[in-house]
Amino acid sequence: MSGTEARLERMEESLRAACGWAGRPREDVILLGVVKKRPLETVRELYGLGVTHLAENRVQEARQRIPELPPGIEWHFVGPLQKNKAKYLPGLVKWVHSVEKMELAEALQKAFAKQTDVPPLNVLLQFNISGEEQKHGAGEDEAAELARAVAGMDRLRLQGLMTMAPYSDDPETSRPVFRELRRLRGELERRLGIPLPHLSMGMTNDFAVAVEEGATIVRIGTALFED
Repeated sequence: MSGTEARLERMEESLRAACGWAGRPREDVILLGVVKKRPLETVRELYGLGVTHLAENRVQEARQRIPELPPGIEWHFVGPLQKNKAKYLPGLVKWVHSVEKMELAEALQKAFAKQTDVPPLNVLLQFNISGEEQKHGAGEDEAAELARAVAGMDRLRLQGLMTMAPYSDDPETSRPVFRELRRLRGELERRLGIPLPHLSMGMTNDFAVAVEEGATIVRIGTALFED
C-alpha cells in the first residue's frame, strides 16, 4: 500500500466515523482534496483511488496544472479570487467556493455568459463568520442581498455557503462558527424560497465537528498528502 493510499484510507475511516456520530450517511459529504502545489503524480494517484472532487486555490497554478490531469476530475476553486481572473475559469473549474462580493459574482456571470458551451458555474458564497480581519468573506449583513443577486444570475448556480473557522488545536472552537453558517443557510433559504444544499466547511483539523454541524463538503489537504 502506497503512502497516498494509506492516508486516504485513514481519512475515509475518520470521515465515516464522523458521519456515524452525526447520524448521517457517508454519501452526504463530499471529500474535496485540496491539491495546491502537490506533485501531479500524487494527485493522479489520489484520483485513481476514487477522489474525484479536487481543488486548487490559485488561478495561475490551476491554469497550468489542471490540463495535465485526468479529465474526469470535478474541479473546485477554493482560494481568494480577483474579479479580473474570472475570465480564466470557464471550462477550467465547475465550482467556486469563494464568492464574497457582488463585483466578483458579476464578473463570473459575464465570463460564463461569453462561453455558452460550458455548464453554469456552481457557486458558494463565502462568509467571514468568525470576524477575523485576515479572513476573506462577506459579512452576515450582506447575505440576503448577495444571495438574492447571485440566485438571479443565469450562468451561476447558487449551491450554498462556505466559511473558514479560526485555526486551533481544539476543533471544538470551530463549532460555533459552523453552527452559525448552518443557521445563516436556513435563514437565506426561508427568505429566498430556494434550497441551498451545500455547506463547505471544515478542514483537516476540524472536519469531524463540521460534519456534525451539517457540512456537505469538507476541504482536506494535509491529511491526504502529509503523514
